[in-house]
Amino acid sequence: MINALSVERINGVAPYQVEATDKGEFFQFFTDGGVHYSVGFMEDDILLVNNSYQLIIANINNHKSPRDSKVRDTILSIIDEFFNRNNSTLLYICETGDCKQGMRNRLFEYWFSTYSRKNFFTMMSSSIVDADGIVNFATIILRNDNQNLTEVVTNFTESIRLLSQKP
Repeated sequence: MINALSVERINGVAPYQVEATDKGEFFQFFTDGGVHYSVGFMEDDILLVNNSYQLIIANINNHKSPRDSKVRDTILSIIDEFFNRNNSTLLYICETGDCKQGMRNRLFEYWFSTYSRKNFFTMMSSSIVDADGIVNFATIILRNDNQNLTEVVTNFTESIRLLSQKP
């Protein structure tokens, strides 16, 4: 079970005002341009390791989101608070419905590359082409002091290898 995140701690560093929602560990914020974001964590059943969660980032009102470093910094503040409270594994899978998953993956990798505490984490990204020819992107992030680090990396690598094989 996820340890509760502190909205006060998040707002102590986030440039946008973050609010908790009534959906468990989900948070929301609005940008200067009127984009409504939801960021949250759901228990994961894909990685097959205990204590893993999917990171969900959603543009709720589907407004165009121009490059806005405050969005990055707000989302990274939420992720940072997650890892301050939990030594868990995060799985981020890019949404594919609009065929912009490659762009989302590059943006997320860029955001993480600018994160001031990135050296405390292991991040692995991979892509998998599904049966319909759609490229899916998945990323795991976990703290370097996670006792399951080797197991998680091995499972992720093996899962990607198996999913990449043609039936």
